[in-house]
Amino acid sequence: SILSRKRTSLKTQTDTQEHFLFFGNQIPETIKKLAFTLFKIPLLFLLLYIFVCSLDILSSAFQLAGGRVAGNIFQENAILSNPVAGLVVGILVTVLVQSSSTSTSIVVSLVSAMLDVRSAIPIIMGSNIGTSVTNTIVALMQAGEREEFERAFAGATVHDCFNWLSVMALLPLEAVSGLLRHLSQVAVNTLQLRNGENAPELLKVLTEPLTKVIIQLDQSVITAIANGDQNQRNKSLVKRWCQTSAFRHKNVRRLVSLSAFTLYSFITCRHLFVDCSLSDLAVGLILLTCSLLVLCSCLILLVKLLNSLLKGQVASSINKILNTDFSYPFTWLAGYLAVLVGAGMTFLVQSSSVFTSAITPLIGIGVISIERAYPLTLGSNLGTTTTALLAALASPGEKLAAATQVALCHFFFNLFGILLWYPIPATRLPIRMSRALGRCTARYRWFAVLYLVVCFLLFPSLVFALSMAGWRVMAGVGVPVIILIISVTIINILQVRRPRCLPFKLQSWDILPVWMRSLQPMDDLITRMTLWCGQTKGKLCLWDATCINTQTLTLVCSAFLHLNHIASRFA
Repeated sequence: SILSRKRTSLKTQTDTQEHFLFFGNQIPETIKKLAFTLFKIPLLFLLLYIFVCSLDILSSAFQLAGGRVAGNIFQENAILSNPVAGLVVGILVTVLVQSSSTSTSIVVSLVSAMLDVRSAIPIIMGSNIGTSVTNTIVALMQAGEREEFERAFAGATVHDCFNWLSVMALLPLEAVSGLLRHLSQVAVNTLQLRNGENAPELLKVLTEPLTKVIIQLDQSVITAIANGDQNQRNKSLVKRWCQTSAFRHKNVRRLVSLSAFTLYSFITCRHLFVDCSLSDLAVGLILLTCSLLVLCSCLILLVKLLNSLLKGQVASSINKILNTDFSYPFTWLAGYLAVLVGAGMTFLVQSSSVFTSAITPLIGIGVISIERAYPLTLGSNLGTTTTALLAALASPGEKLAAATQVALCHFFFNLFGILLWYPIPATRLPIRMSRALGRCTARYRWFAVLYLVVCFLLFPSLVFALSMAGWRVMAGVGVPVIILIISVTIINILQVRRPRCLPFKLQSWDILPVWMRSLQPMDDLITRMTLWCGQTKGKLCLWDATCINTQTLTLVCSAFLHLNHIASRFA
């Protein structure tokens, strides 16, 4: 018995030692994982902050590169009287300055001076389309993973599809009936307008300490050029004088003698380009390159970090919270709540581009579904108009009514667009269109670049040229194209749902050449060109037939691979 007791005590002692050794090894590992996870959370907010700041710098870069051109475009009053030309001007100007707020503020200033409300409404519609290019560019940064790229591109282009469909439905209606103009006029006459305060700049308070050190712009120059001020035409958009103080002194010698003078003191701005001798275009291109590199790097790290944080049970829980509908009979309420959330968040950050660009990576990694991203995007469209309305209420007395009417036109345009394309599930065409674009882009990745160039540059420019040629030329070209598009759409629907209703030859598109019904021939051509160029002596050709040295390409690729490796280690 004594021997058995000794054996039992020895066994207990051994088990206790093994227990302490096991937990002794596990506790440091657990603490290490916990500390690493806690470190990722502030790193996530830091990357998000840099991401938002890079979007702000990107907007400034576009304004430096194209702001003067945008101001000159707005000066052509004869062009802006054409509704279609006004729409295209709104698209191109907003793409150039990368800010619908800037283009809208220019329109507001023009309404009181040299532009009527009727001509301003198409420009407002165009600015709504142009502002959606930012999150589409952000979606390109997730091209590494096909599934993520498909979801991200679909989530970004749902904004484009909604805006284009709304314009195609409401622009002809506005041209015929003046619905938005009359409705906004009634609202302005009903409201007792008073000058209010400026719109709250909640996000600017956080981002300006960093962005002001890099670049500061004098945006009044673009507005002055648009208003035809010749004195501002040669003035730089880079702000050099940030503050002006005046000191007045009066000296009374006698009752009949009075001398007075005013001393003005100018304070120089403090940013990187304040004493730079480069032109606005050169500074804009430098900032554009740097901001795009920072944007790409931040987005790669953000996606890796989000994938590491939002995995397993955490990802499924967040997915359920964000994408689950309410129980019957209130299932319809979740979408409208998402619209309110999107409007509120956009009002807080005061930028629809920032909000939609921030949720694009979340759509890509699958945290937010396209069905939930759609109402969030619609709410973002409403939120940015609320900010513009508050900014209009801060206008001086002589511009208050016109500025408020333009802002209300913007609000009613987005509101009617939501009523057209959201309440009834069958009318939610932007979701189906964006899914088709996502699938096409995942298969042919070059299609994303083609989509951006065609939708935001070539197509608006072509429509602008046709509208300038006269309504007869535009009708002669546009009407057959519209009839062809409608016919092809109807045939495609019938091919899927009722093929027997069609003639045998139209039950499929096999009667057409392959290049007319598939992108595969173009994909094969691009692949062959890339392979052929890769076999040249130490050089690799791009799509535009220019060549770059492979050593330079290797350095760039190795830098991105190193960045990806660092992100993987953090993840």
